Amino acid sequence: MVGGGVVGWAIAWRCAARGLTVTVHDPASGSGASTVAAGMLAPVAEAYFGETALTGLLVESAARWPAFAAELTAASGVDLGYRTEGTLIVGRTGDDLAEVRRLGAYQRELGLPITALRPSGLRDREPALAPRVRGGAFAPGDHQVDPRRLLPALRAAAERAGAVLVDAPVGRLDEVVAPAVVVAAGCGTAALTGLPVRPVKGQILRLRAPGGGPPGFRHVVRGYVDGEQVYVVPRADGEVVVGATVEERTDPAVTAGAVLRLLRAAVDLLPELAEYDLVETTAGFRPGTPDNAPVVGALPGRPGVLVASGHHRHGIVLTPVTADLVTDLVTTGTPDAMLAPFTPDRFGPPTRPATGR
Repeated sequence: MVGGGVVGWAIAWRCAARGLTVTVHDPASGSGASTVAAGMLAPVAEAYFGETALTGLLVESAARWPAFAAELTAASGVDLGYRTEGTLIVGRTGDDLAEVRRLGAYQRELGLPITALRPSGLRDREPALAPRVRGGAFAPGDHQVDPRRLLPALRAAAERAGAVLVDAPVGRLDEVVAPAVVVAAGCGTAALTGLPVRPVKGQILRLRAPGGGPPGFRHVVRGYVDGEQVYVVPRADGEVVVGATVEERTDPAVTAGAVLRLLRAAVDLLPELAEYDLVETTAGFRPGTPDNAPVVGALPGRPGVLVASGHHRHGIVLTPVTADLVTDLVTTGTPDAMLAPFTPDRFGPPTRPATGR
């Protein structure tokens, strides 16, 4: 296994639990996108036009999350912060509400569970919402988990099952000698495989509720504010995650403009956030692909090399299904039909020969 993020450790855990000998290679396990992510499990709110196959995979993986969370908690002894209150999708202005309704109509066409709500219905569910919110929708199946708890839980479960970490970098695939090598290296996947996986920058904020108590709202809130998209994720321990920008940039800087836009949009939806402490500002990099869908399956022309990367903004929600399907592929050699839209060969041959093997 090359890559010690959430997806890598989940595959390592599943493989080790089946009795395979598993070594995870990563010089800085847990330092990638998974520690910056907000942890939304949102197959409905993240269902966008033209991504029908991806939406199907999101729905399948989200359905596996309750059992996955219970099994992982038992195996690791770690509380994952898994919460099931659902997600509110809101629009602040008339134009914002029109966008919420447009997406909602598409999501309902796909048969996804989403209910339109008037302003009064939104505030019945979440009284902390601003009075000026024009309307929105409720997605009861869009849940959340805390990635900063999830990653150590996966590592603990994998190591208890026998997986071993080697904290050294892998510059060439021929440095890893094994019957099967899984590349789950996030943005580092491109250098190892030649696949078109690129970094997509995201800036994200963390706030803390005053007084040491929980936030004054329960639901994940995803909103449109004067055309600006924002999400606000409450944790039981008082943390609130606000995000996130989507930038085709590779610099790690946190910018004043991004912080201003995110905070302004968040406070416009939930005014009490103006009194919260700003405790962290971070920039991370999602592993993106040309079609925004993950790359999972055998690397063309490279026997024994599998890829599990390119999850972009969906890495946390897709963790259970990716781990299950890759583990099945490792143990049986036969890809599940569910992987057909996401295999590496859909991009043609790698843009350059991947080194080694």
